[in-house]
Amino acid sequence: MRRYLHEQIVSDLNRKMVFLSGPRQVGKTTLAVEILGELVPDDGVYLNWDRPEHRKIIRDLNWSHEGRVAVLDEIHKYARWKTLVKGFHDTEGDIQRLLVTGSGKFEFYRRGGDSIAGRYQRFRLHPLTLGELGRDGGPPDGALLEEPGLWPSAPPAPGDTLGSLSELGGFPEPFLGGSARQARRWRLAFHEQVLRQDLRDLSRVREVSLVEQLVDMLAERVANPLSINSLREDLQLNHKTVADWIETLERLQLIFRVRPHAGSLARSIRKGSKAYFWDWAAAPPGGQRFENLVAVHLLKLCHWMQDVEGRMVELRYVRDREKREVDFLLLREGKPWVLIEAKAGAAGLDRSLDYFKTRLGVPHAFQVSGADHSARDIVPATRLLAALP
Repeated sequence: MRRYLHEQIVSDLNRKMVFLSGPRQVGKTTLAVEILGELVPDDGVYLNWDRPEHRKIIRDLNWSHEGRVAVLDEIHKYARWKTLVKGFHDTEGDIQRLLVTGSGKFEFYRRGGDSIAGRYQRFRLHPLTLGELGRDGGPPDGALLEEPGLWPSAPPAPGDTLGSLSELGGFPEPFLGGSARQARRWRLAFHEQVLRQDLRDLSRVREVSLVEQLVDMLAERVANPLSINSLREDLQLNHKTVADWIETLERLQLIFRVRPHAGSLARSIRKGSKAYFWDWAAAPPGGQRFENLVAVHLLKLCHWMQDVEGRMVELRYVRDREKREVDFLLLREGKPWVLIEAKAGAAGLDRSLDYFKTRLGVPHAFQVSGADHSARDIVPATRLLAALP
């Protein structure tokens, strides 16, 4: 199955370098190799910084420059990678484009070298979602994304795709494997790789067991505003250490945070981000996992709108001191655009949705449900989320 970014990456490689980032094991290397095979059917160049025999070739730029594209995987672990790719692009870019892939956020790794601004296009690859699976990996309908009012009428995801995604997660290996037991085994290995390999290699954190405990605590608190004070008291650490560890987990793309939107709302909460897992199956089953699943779908939409459509769409949530809350607010060019409340079961319409829709002047507001529903403004997840990337 082709991934949803395939066509856009191929198109942009005609103009400049492409940087493809995303969580570990989300499918970056597979996608890059498929594109390489399409553009350079014979003798394509694939080099991986994690392979010792490839490192000298990369440092010396000693690979074949004949093919239209070369893939450099995990090269951002090299301290002078920016200087290397900039120099290559400036001298050989008209002959060969670079497709650079790597786990986590590129800016997390060692900084240095000349600026490469304007020489590359960034893409962020996400887990498999209802929309991508429903389109068999195809890209979303750009016109549909521009009109949220049409999202509830999108063709629903086939079969029990939502149930499978909820149980197995959206990372390709556990989802395509189709086994809950194998998915659990994959998840244990995945967390061990991130926390006992990437964390040690890419940060100064040494108290790995305490970071693992923090991850467990974050899983229990999914969908709830985080209190650093509460976390530090439970871990018996200082505030700065816990805050730094959460930022590191976010940079490693184990979690991501959604921050509150205040705007001009009176008595709104301005602090207390909520943490979600890229692998939503790491969250407790039920309402928390469903909200986490919706959060990943919406973040994927934001990154598609930024990376492909060139529109600034951001993910927030809204809450006031009277504890009225809507789980998600999409901002478009800084203005409230879409409100979305996530409910795993067949609950009635949340009153906060109408309240904040009026107060914020939001043109679109939906309650997305994990169950079939026909009430006003309550849309099954199998339909609304299927409209997204």
